[in-house]
This record gives sequence, C-alpha cells and structure tokens, in this order.
Amino acid sequence: MWNEPSAGIALAEAEGDHPRLPAPAVVATVEPGSIGEELGFQPGDRLLSINGKRPRDLIDLQFLVGEEELTLEVEDPDGTLHRLELEKDLDEGLGLGFTEALFDGLKQCNNHCPFCFIDQQPPGKRRSLYLKDDDYRLSFLYGSYLTLTNLSSADWQRIEEQRLSPLYVSVHATDPALRSQLLVNPRAGLVMEQVAWFAERDLQLHAQVVVCPGLNDGPALEQSLRDLAAFAGGDWPAVLSAAVVPVGLTRFRPQGDALRPVDRSSARAVIALVEPLQQHFQQALGSRFAWLSDEWYLIAGLPLPPRDNYEDLPQQENGVGSIRAFLEDLNQATEDLPKRLAKPRRMSWVVGRLVAEALEPVVARLNAVEGLELILHGLPSPYWGQDQVVTGLLTGSDLLEGLSGVDLGERLLLPSVMLRQGEPVFLDDITLAELEQRLPVPVQVLGGADDLVAACTRDLAKAH
Repeated sequence: MWNEPSAGIALAEAEGDHPRLPAPAVVATVEPGSIGEELGFQPGDRLLSINGKRPRDLIDLQFLVGEEELTLEVEDPDGTLHRLELEKDLDEGLGLGFTEALFDGLKQCNNHCPFCFIDQQPPGKRRSLYLKDDDYRLSFLYGSYLTLTNLSSADWQRIEEQRLSPLYVSVHATDPALRSQLLVNPRAGLVMEQVAWFAERDLQLHAQVVVCPGLNDGPALEQSLRDLAAFAGGDWPAVLSAAVVPVGLTRFRPQGDALRPVDRSSARAVIALVEPLQQHFQQALGSRFAWLSDEWYLIAGLPLPPRDNYEDLPQQENGVGSIRAFLEDLNQATEDLPKRLAKPRRMSWVVGRLVAEALEPVVARLNAVEGLELILHGLPSPYWGQDQVVTGLLTGSDLLEGLSGVDLGERLLLPSVMLRQGEPVFLDDITLAELEQRLPVPVQVLGGADDLVAACTRDLAKAH
C-alpha cells in the first residue's frame, strides 16, 4: 500500500527539544494570473507554514501545496501576519518563486578531493564561489552532482519516501579503496552498496567519473564503467548513464597534489578505452551508457562524434554532447542566411580556445554573407593557468588580457555561459559593466545559436 510521504516540519515539533524550524520561504516572484497573485502575494513576503508545516526546501513545498485545501501563514516585510485559507485543484501550484531552494541550509561536502575545483580558486572572491555543495536536494532539483558520503539515515529515508530520483552521483571509482583515496574519506568506499540500495527501491541515478590520469584511468576506469553498467539493465535500471569527464586543474591548486593534467596522449588513451566499451554496452543494454564529454575529443584533436551517437543526450549538462548540440543548433540557425547585408558589419565573437577550432566552419558560413565579417577569438585562460579552456571558464581578466589590442570590429559578442546565472558577473568577480568600460566596443551577450545569427543579421535587409 502506498504511504503518503511526509513533508515539512510541523510547527508543534519545533518546541521543546526538537530541532529549530527552517527559515521561512521568501517570495521572489509572483506569476501573473496565478493563485498567488489572487491572494495578494508580493516579493518579500515570507511563507511561514502550509497546513501547519514549515517546508525545508522547494521539494517539501511542492508536496505541501499539492493538497486541495490549504491554510497558509504569511508574514509581510513589515511584520504583519496573515492567515489565508483556500481551496484549489489537486496539485495546482501557487505560482510563486522563492529566493532560495533550501530553507534549512546547504548540506556541505565532507570530502577532501585534491581535484576539487572549488579548492583550486584564489582567495578573496565572492562567498558563493567557495560553497562546497554536496546536497542531495539540489541534485534532484537541478542535476548537480553529489557523492552520497554525507547523508544521514533520515536523508536516506527521505530519498526513499519522497522518491527523489534520479539523483546525480560523482562516483569517480567503484573500487572501495581507490574511491576512498580519491575523496580522502573512508565513507566513500560504500558507493556500490549505495547504488545497490537505489536498485532495491527502484530509484535511479546518473553517474560521473572525473578521470585523473595515473589514478583512476586505465583498468580502474574500465572496472568502474563495467560495475556501474551492471545496474543499467532491465525495465527499470538503477544507473541510467555514466559520464566520463577530464579533471580540470588550475594554477591555484595545492602544491604536491600528485595530479597530472589531461594532455593529448591521455585523452586519446581514454577515448580508445571507452569507445569499445560503448559498443559492448550498446549490444548488451541497447544504449552506449558510458559517455565521453566533448572535451576529450577536443583535447585529443579528434572530431566530435556525430549527433546520433549521443542518443537523447542524457548528460548534456555535464558537457557530453553540449558542443555537438550547439553545432547542430548553429547549423539550423544558419540554414536561411541572406546573400548580402544592406550595410556592411564587422563583429567579433569570443570563445574558449578549446572549442574555437570546432566553431570555425560556422564562422566561415556566416562570413560567406556579403558585407558580414565575424572575427572569432579563441582565448586561453591565464587566470586559471589553462591554455586549452572551455568558454564557460573564461573570466573577465582573461577577456581584458586576451582582447587587448586585437581587432574587435564594431561589437563584441559574448556567450552568456561566462556569466553567473542571473547576474552580470564573471568567475573572477569582474562585472560585465567593468568589462564594457574597459573595452573599445560595446558588448552584446548571446544566449544561444539563434542569438548569434540574429546579432549578425538583425535589422538588416535580406536580399536573397
């Protein structure tokens, strides 16, 4: 029999020796025409309880507001309390967005991985850059990776009760001793027991392996992928996919960490190991299952696989097929280009050096339009100490240094992946406004392939 999962903390439980309540959920946005707007919600309002329970996070909130009859306790920014009672359709939302996803705090990482990117940053930047997220709720909500090493028995119970699946798990190695070594945490060796726990409950996960040359590549990588694939069969596989990504090392990493960067030779070795496994998994499971991120092919100097090889792009947000998908989008966006522009235009487009070569055919296609000149600048990252870098890691200082004295045309086109989501700031805390002040041309931020083509042809007469 199905038991309704528990959600939130009852206000009465917060009294006496019980844990303190999570912080209220602070409203950030109110959807026009929604129940929230009809009730008079405004940004800054604090949602204190739903049917007598305080949500711990957005997951709890979604469970709690799914009822037909709701009693809401709300506090205005000025401290005025309101009690709202309403009836609605089952599972109909309130149309509210909130300032945070977690109301009871972030579960921090308890590992000490030497390859952790957060530990490879310089001091003195914004606080959010140093938060070591290892929270299963953010994994469920947004697809961020976690290690499963910091979960309490209550966390495991909640994952099961609320069916928080799929989660995204950083495995790195399935051998217990090797994973404990990589994460510098004895609890890390339990990962395959934990994968079995998911399988027993018909819960699912996506896995990733960050490959550190000389540590978890070669036979260790093959073992990890085969071990994970053992849980990938049947009508309800526990492991849906496994991504293989290269370790990223910066000049700020600790001394004596014994880590080696991925070079052309090691990239080709990993490709040579994984591609035959993909064929094996295709025959055994009906899917390639194990996926190489695009960086392997770019570092190796090899062409990206065709789009069909990526199936339904199960790990696109992890860099698996993201560049291939972008190239496909660019191909579609450039299918109907004008023959000429009414007025000549010269523009520049900046990307990470690692991806520049793959984008050159698209630039050539655009430059075939009479009157259009698009100049591609593929930059390294002196900030991170990386010559071959993806676009999303370029910082403001990288742009200022790399674009100094070069031809930028009339305007610089800047991919939005360089900026913090929702904020015009780079990873080194330089703002977009600062960059624009110090460059001799205006900057235009691009969201995708259509934006690039529109920026090159917008408001220009098309003569076919």
